[in-house]
Amino acid sequence: MDDFKAELKPRLREFRNSLGLIRENWTAMMGIVMVLFIVLMALFAPFLAPPQTAGDPMQIPADLSLPKPPFQEGLPLLGTGGNGIDIYYGVVWGARTTVVTSLYVVLTAALIGLVLGGLAGFYGGKIDEIIMRFTDIFLSMPALILAMAIASILTKNLENMMFALIIVWWPSYARLIRGQVLSVRENTYVEASRAIGCKRNRILFKHIIPNSISPLIVSITLDLGAVALVSASLSYIGFGVGPGYAEWGRMISDGQRWFLSTITYNGVSYTPWWALVFPGLALLIFTMGCSLIGDGLRDILDPRSRRG
Repeated sequence: MDDFKAELKPRLREFRNSLGLIRENWTAMMGIVMVLFIVLMALFAPFLAPPQTAGDPMQIPADLSLPKPPFQEGLPLLGTGGNGIDIYYGVVWGARTTVVTSLYVVLTAALIGLVLGGLAGFYGGKIDEIIMRFTDIFLSMPALILAMAIASILTKNLENMMFALIIVWWPSYARLIRGQVLSVRENTYVEASRAIGCKRNRILFKHIIPNSISPLIVSITLDLGAVALVSASLSYIGFGVGPGYAEWGRMISDGQRWFLSTITYNGVSYTPWWALVFPGLALLIFTMGCSLIGDGLRDILDPRSRRG
């Protein structure tokens, strides 16, 4: 493990130097600003939208009334949705739900994929065959359909939804890492390590894994937005969190029911667009930001992209 840390340090130093180039990539910088906005909202949710009860802060306050428009005196800042839920509160605390879900699912799935893909690519033979056939079973099914199938047999809550997404997400990381390991293990310095009698574990942790993580970093960044979108989709179609939970997909689903309706407030007729638009805009900002950062990292970390 000490050898692994020693070898990883220069790789991380090289990665940090490469990140300096991101300042020259305006799309990536825009993505960082967008994601940072959502992350700060998630971190400071208790201050931006203090919980009004002693119960679960993830439950959106509601007064069981019809939707009311935004930016009105005496009303929640972004108006209310179905059952009178506070849209501003839901958007702010929904940021925490999305950030936590995306990070937990992606990092856990990446760790599983790193271990299984690394073992399959490095040792080959029966180990490779067993792991990759098992991986192919999951990859053969559409991700959203598989996540729906798993979530449908579990209780509707955030933890079970994250579990379903981890099951769906790790196979792509395993295949990615396996391909990288297969490529790296044929390099001259790996062959030289074998020739001088280095142990397999030393070769794996000192030479192979540190030289295989760049594509993984790019994939993780891109998948943060993808997981946010899929988790919102699960909640939107009823396989995620329950009613009243601060989750953007659930809020979009509830808001859609009122989108073509007309309500009257203080003698003025409104179409309750705000119940759908504000959580949808928050989801768009986060997913697009992750995508822009991922594209920027790919251009920086892939020499072929930089030459192009």
